[in-house]
Amino acid sequence: MLQVEQADLYYGASQALRKVNLRAAIGSVTCLLGRNGVGKTSLLRAIVGQQPLRDGSIHWAGKDITNWPAFRRARSGIAYVPQGREIFPQLTVEENLRSGYACLAREKKRLDEEVFSLFPVLQQMLGRRGGDLSGGQQQQLAIARALVTQPKLLVLDEPTEGIQPSIIQDIGRVIQTLRERGEMAILLVEQYFDFARELADEYVVMDRGEVVLAGSEKEVQPHEVRRWLTV
Repeated sequence: MLQVEQADLYYGASQALRKVNLRAAIGSVTCLLGRNGVGKTSLLRAIVGQQPLRDGSIHWAGKDITNWPAFRRARSGIAYVPQGREIFPQLTVEENLRSGYACLAREKKRLDEEVFSLFPVLQQMLGRRGGDLSGGQQQQLAIARALVTQPKLLVLDEPTEGIQPSIIQDIGRVIQTLRERGEMAILLVEQYFDFARELADEYVVMDRGEVVLAGSEKEVQPHEVRRWLTV
């Protein structure tokens, strides 16, 4: 389980997170929701080790990882799909996937056929440059690259942003499949509430750097979530 406790995060004098608590468990999808600029991405960056906390703690699999560097967190099973995808446009699809090997032991450095069963379009495009793919295909590549690392925690930052509805459905099915296998925790940041609602086991809603609503999908009513998302 991922446990974030009383997290404070600053950019210079500006406070981005205020006493944030969050949980994400193996076999479930935790959806982190909120308007733009409320601290969602800052929280993800803290979890994966790209931004240090001023105060509070982060525990993963029973270990305090608050001060671990990002590469050590990746080796411990935490994979991050950032907003904007951040694939390597000049590398081929295969080379992008193999870049996920960086945090793996030598004997684990292989392209698992399971990745292609989840994203069959990528197998047809292994020799194509990442920058030549559509936005939706690049998003699938970014998720597949994270899965190459064989994670136990998959962190997704707005995977539906700017992509076509058919691929949004494909990504939703992949997330459902990964959850049903019960082998990883999934932390999903999403603006598209209907997409999140189909997947969420737990909701965490943020506003102005704080958690304002949290609970299971049975405890939290959709209208309560929506009122924190409307502008």
